[in-house]
Amino acid sequence: MPSPSTTPDRELFSEERSAEVVAASFAGTADPRLQTVLTSLVRHLHDFVKDVELTEDEWGAAIGFLTATGQACTPTRQEFILLSDVLGLSMLVETVNHRTGGTATESTVLGPFHMVDSPVRELGDDIALDGKGVSCLVSGQVTGPDGDPLAGATVDVWQTNEDGFYDVQQPDVQPAGNLRGLFTADDEGRFWFRSVVPRYYPIPDDGPVGRLLAATGRHPYRPAHLHVIAAAVGHRPVTTHVFVADSPYLDSDAVFGVKESLVREVPEVDDAARAAQVGLANPFRTLTFDLSLLRD
Repeated sequence: MPSPSTTPDRELFSEERSAEVVAASFAGTADPRLQTVLTSLVRHLHDFVKDVELTEDEWGAAIGFLTATGQACTPTRQEFILLSDVLGLSMLVETVNHRTGGTATESTVLGPFHMVDSPVRELGDDIALDGKGVSCLVSGQVTGPDGDPLAGATVDVWQTNEDGFYDVQQPDVQPAGNLRGLFTADDEGRFWFRSVVPRYYPIPDDGPVGRLLAATGRHPYRPAHLHVIAAAVGHRPVTTHVFVADSPYLDSDAVFGVKESLVREVPEVDDAARAAQVGLANPFRTLTFDLSLLRD
């Protein structure tokens, strides 16, 4: 019996057949999906190295960068997710897994500042607990794909303050639960609440990902937006944003989260009677964002 090193059918590693040789090592993988993913990953990685003719110094720098990215992670900061975000991978995974076929609200990334247990609010409540910022009336309707209203749908919202910070970033400055709320839509699927116009802001750029952005001449900013998770019984929940139409950085979002269908005008209303009716100072801004959910 020939030894393994001299088996006639054995194919050894070469530049030309590198990916095929490594992929063959996965032949005994018990999980077929794992085998498919690893095989594709190896093929693309090997093609990348050959395409750019990666140098040993460059590969060493890449290993150093990934090591620093891991070291920057803490219980409250996930630098690898940030890296995924700025490379557009987070948005691509989100989009691939939540295709709507044009019949429902498009999704976008969750972001790092969502609270699992958002504060429960009543329709019409003011979520701007610190009273700062440009007043804004937010309203909309949650429907199914055919426009049927979804009574009792939940609408979870969160946003930055006028300075571009979430409450959890400023625990000694902002009240807990500031600019957050979990609402239950009425019998017509409608919701409304008082808030302030959100502001654009930078993602954390004091770590490896920030250095990558600087090295590539990119800014760290996200355009102004309101986060929304809408859900209803018998329908697929959607995690999305609504973007302020006149915000800077709409065409250069650091995490590529902007989709045309999610941009809304936030016009000013100068109507003292209407302001008094909704409990806001006059003038105020209005943001209308309807949501359509696919059936399960």
